[in-house]
Amino acid sequence: MKRGFVIFLFVPMVFMILQSCADEQNFDQFDDLSVEPTLASSIFYFESDEATINLAGPGAFYTQSFTFEAFNESFVAERVLDGVIVYEVENTTSKELAILIEFLDAGGTVLDSESFVVQPEPTPLLERQIAYGNGGRSLDILRNTTNIRVSGDNLGDGTSVSSASEPKIILRSSAEFRLRLR
Repeated sequence: MKRGFVIFLFVPMVFMILQSCADEQNFDQFDDLSVEPTLASSIFYFESDEATINLAGPGAFYTQSFTFEAFNESFVAERVLDGVIVYEVENTTSKELAILIEFLDAGGTVLDSESFVVQPEPTPLLERQIAYGNGGRSLDILRNTTNIRVSGDNLGDGTSVSSASEPKIILRSSAEFRLRLR
């Protein structure tokens, strides 16, 4: 009797499950998916104290090239949509300084540059944002860059000393880029 009752309940339940409403699954939605993450990274950090600048005297006090391989991979170079490079310059020295940042290709040709003339202290933090792609500078500049050269020139004298406790020039750069993954 118990067995008959279980079968009596089981058969209608199976029938109801088979007849229940279910939407047909659409697995083609993946083709319409667009994934565009924003990637952020530091590019370089430069710092020089006033004593080093004074030792060099007026004129060039720093020149250095850095390898830049962010767009060497074709996966990244082909999928980058746009981006922004942010530069921050802070000067607590008694010197007027000129900073030059150059983007170089494999042959050493300058593809793009950014220059700053920074007044002696007290100066506020200087921030500059440079857009690439979508109305900004060409993304091909970054795709073809293999090195970044940073140069610093002392436009002042080689003897003055700031009243700040640790006078120095600081240059930071970072970037944010959007990529299309799918």
